[in-house]
Amino acid sequence: MLDFNIRGENLEVTPAIREYVEKKVLKLERYFTEGANATAHVNLKVYNDRQTKVEITIPMKNLTLRAEERHDDMYAAIDLIVDKLERQIRKYKTRVNRKFREREGVAAFLQSVEREKNGNEDVAADEVEFQVVRTKQFDLKPMDQEEAILQMNMLGHSFFIFTDAESDGTNIVYKRKDGKYGLIETN
Repeated sequence: MLDFNIRGENLEVTPAIREYVEKKVLKLERYFTEGANATAHVNLKVYNDRQTKVEITIPMKNLTLRAEERHDDMYAAIDLIVDKLERQIRKYKTRVNRKFREREGVAAFLQSVEREKNGNEDVAADEVEFQVVRTKQFDLKPMDQEEAILQMNMLGHSFFIFTDAESDGTNIVYKRKDGKYGLIETN
């Protein structure tokens, strides 16, 4: 069951907009297992040039879905972002099914998928040369490199920190400028 947290910046979230967002995003529920409870965080923005930006984040137990879309028409942006989220889910399920065939069960894979916790924004009171403007905390759960890359891409980040399932070391995967991936291993 999806709950909704819909916010508007420079925009009043009318009942019509709320209803449209909920109707479109609820179509994603068919991909979730029974009893999966999640809150869809929807942020709608309108800029001075009248372009809109829609961001949707759905943190779940074993996975975080996130996408954003800019468009001149907010309703079109909502349609496009739901399509993006649906592609993410299908890609994830394809990988899960492949892992299921490669390993003994999907449960081991699901336990290893990283779940990022919502971070807190911390702004330092003193102006310093290197100012930390946001801090995030998350659990490092064991996974392999491929799973870490998948989670990084699903979150839309350029790097991802994880615990390597084999070595139990803390590693970092990152996206290179050439579109390939890099791995930093720690001792």
